[in-house]
Amino acid sequence: MKMRIAIAAASAVVFGIAAGTAHAGATFDAVKKKGFVQCGVNTGLPGFSVADEKGVWKGIDVDVCRAVASAVFGDASKVKYTPLTAKERFTALQSGEVDLLSRNTTWTLTRDGGQGIAFTGITYIDGQGFLVKKKLGVKSALKLDGATVCVGSGTTTELNLSDYFSAHKMKFKAVVYDTSDETAKAFAAGRCDVLTSDQSQLYALRIKLADPDSAVVLPEVISKEPLGPAVRQGDVEWFNVVRWTLFAMLNAEELGVSSANVDQMKESKDPDVRRLLGVEVIKHGLGVPDDWAYKVVKQVGNYGEVFERNVGSGSPLRISRGQNALWNKGGLQYAPPVR
Repeated sequence: MKMRIAIAAASAVVFGIAAGTAHAGATFDAVKKKGFVQCGVNTGLPGFSVADEKGVWKGIDVDVCRAVASAVFGDASKVKYTPLTAKERFTALQSGEVDLLSRNTTWTLTRDGGQGIAFTGITYIDGQGFLVKKKLGVKSALKLDGATVCVGSGTTTELNLSDYFSAHKMKFKAVVYDTSDETAKAFAAGRCDVLTSDQSQLYALRIKLADPDSAVVLPEVISKEPLGPAVRQGDVEWFNVVRWTLFAMLNAEELGVSSANVDQMKESKDPDVRRLLGVEVIKHGLGVPDDWAYKVVKQVGNYGEVFERNVGSGSPLRISRGQNALWNKGGLQYAPPVR
């Protein structure tokens, strides 16, 4: 008996389940029982997660939430959104307030290993940069010695900023704010010379300025910022559903399957397409219907569609795919095969 107890305890440690807590699968079970995904998103960042004048949430991170709902329920609308600041986001996930954190959050070692959360993939490959007023005449971040810099609190941005200025023997004064909106307003009001954040966020904040053309993003990228969704550790089933939802959207783009042609593509003879869309049934073990990926693409789109309408050429941000292009198109986005 003692041996069986010891083995069970060891297994709990391996799978990240603390003694006395619910069994693996508890989050997935709870999501299915209540009938919707509670998704933590940014309080308002164009291109990633922002509510329009009718209260409808839109953005890449929002579409991840919608895609997961499509996979689980066959209905992309089965989502409720919880706006979270950078300071609030991890506590909200750890406490169970949200089932999924999809909020322009950087995947790092200490977050993945030390905070009881697990990143499921990368939705946007980013890097930290600097936004400055054109009237300053600054063309390079290496000319920012002595600058006053607006920065968000509770982010990797603060440490990157300090590291960069220290490495180049420059001084700066940080002005810290809780939300991206507060940071942008402070920059617009002249409380700082520079605004630093992920480059994607800088483009999003720039279009919020009264005169977007008055500011420019400098060319330097000073960090790696792989942004992606995260879940609590200890529920492998839920982790896999969220992870493979993203992989399905990437695979769909690679295979040429889109929301516009997905019904026709069900007639394809390509075995990869047939497996992706559930025409050829495989034992995926995700606990979702066989046509889960078909529902994701039909209702939300493939990765390229999501990118283009939210931050790409079809959006006000007009960000090029760059590193976020597929691996076979010169980028870094890559997904394991559905087989």
